[in-house]
Amino acid sequence: MNLKIKYFGLLAEISGCPEEELEFSKTSVSELMETLFEKYPLLKEKDFQVAQNHEITSREMHITESEIALLPPFSGG
Repeated sequence: MNLKIKYFGLLAEISGCPEEELEFSKTSVSELMETLFEKYPLLKEKDFQVAQNHEITSREMHITESEIALLPPFSGG
């Protein structure tokens, strides 16, 4: 599956890009996170949420969309 990964805020700085395409053959969000942690080790140290289909998802969920967003914590004000 070809995934489009979108990075926001500090996560875009860590990856060096706001989005990228990634060929991914596994099925779960947690497996995707392991792949991204290998590629960008600093991501392991950051707190963030994963969204697919514009909804926050758990890391145990299966990937059902071709677009995934990594969202840092939001602050209100």
